[in-house]
Amino acid sequence: MLQHIGERIRVLRKQKGISLNAFAERLNVSPAYLSNLETGKTDTIQLSLLEKLQEELSLLPVETTHSSDSEFDIRIQHVMKQLKELEQKHPEVADYLLSTLERGVHLFLNENSTR
Repeated sequence: MLQHIGERIRVLRKQKGISLNAFAERLNVSPAYLSNLETGKTDTIQLSLLEKLQEELSLLPVETTHSSDSEFDIRIQHVMKQLKELEQKHPEVADYLLSTLERGVHLFLNENSTR
C-alpha cells in the first residue's frame, strides 16, 4: 500500500515542481526517507507525516485512485480534476486546453497510423 501512496506522492510533488530535497525539508524528514517512501522501499509512515502530506498535496481521498493505477493514470486523474476546477472558473480556457489536447492526440494517432 505504501508503494502506491509513495508513487502518488512523487507524481504530485513533481507536478507542483518541488524538488525531493526541498519537499523533504518542508516535511521535516530526510531526503533519503522521502525517496524511500516514494519508491516503496519503506514499510512505515507516521500519521503526522500523512497529515502534512495531505495538507501539501491533497493526497486523500485515496479512493479516487485504485491500487493498480499507474503513474500515468494518476496524472490523468489529477489533470481531469484540475480541468474540472478550471472549467468552473474559466470555461473558455478549460475548453481551449481540452480541445487542444484532443486535436493533438487525434493528429498524433492519425500520423502514426499512416506510417
